[in-house]
Amino acid sequence: MPHFTPSQTALVLIGFQKDYFDPKGALYSVVEESHRVSGTLEHTIETLNNISESPITIVNTPIVFSETYKEIENPTGILKAIKEIEAFKEGTEGAEVIAEIKKYGERIKTIPGKKGFNAFSNTDLKKLLTDENINQIVIAGCVSSLCINATALYAKDQGYEVTILSDCTSSRTPLEQEMFCDEIFPLFADVITHTDFIDAIKNMPD
Repeated sequence: MPHFTPSQTALVLIGFQKDYFDPKGALYSVVEESHRVSGTLEHTIETLNNISESPITIVNTPIVFSETYKEIENPTGILKAIKEIEAFKEGTEGAEVIAEIKKYGERIKTIPGKKGFNAFSNTDLKKLLTDENINQIVIAGCVSSLCINATALYAKDQGYEVTILSDCTSSRTPLEQEMFCDEIFPLFADVITHTDFIDAIKNMPD
């Protein structure tokens, strides 16, 4: 179990947007089963409710593309699919942050600019973490095999202590989620449940 210093810890939220979490969202069907099995949204909200009064920095990093998707040159794989179905397009409902996250208002700091898998790329996330004296990053959201993995690996390379919440993250399938949480993430990060995280924070005076 990792030790957390709340004032030096940031919870980074990735992908909590309608295209992933709303049943009408363009990519909802891709992650819906894993959402349900992991309880991703419910457990994330429970986590937020329990840490909102703590000194922990909470950051949201939505991905939003321009109308022409000019940011994606020669797209392949999932980025090609995103462009073809016009997911996360600026000005569309699907790109909006879900209400369950928006309700926390300014308690959650929004970092715009994410255009790809890594939440540090093309954003001021690193600057915010430096300004807040953060050295521990906890990650929640989706998709585990893509944005979660890319962000966590980059954070580790940058010297942060990285923790991934296994039941606050989801992937394309429950099997893929299990593989990443059991076999891949533990190679470079701590993997714990949201209840373990909540308990650790409550038991750590700052």
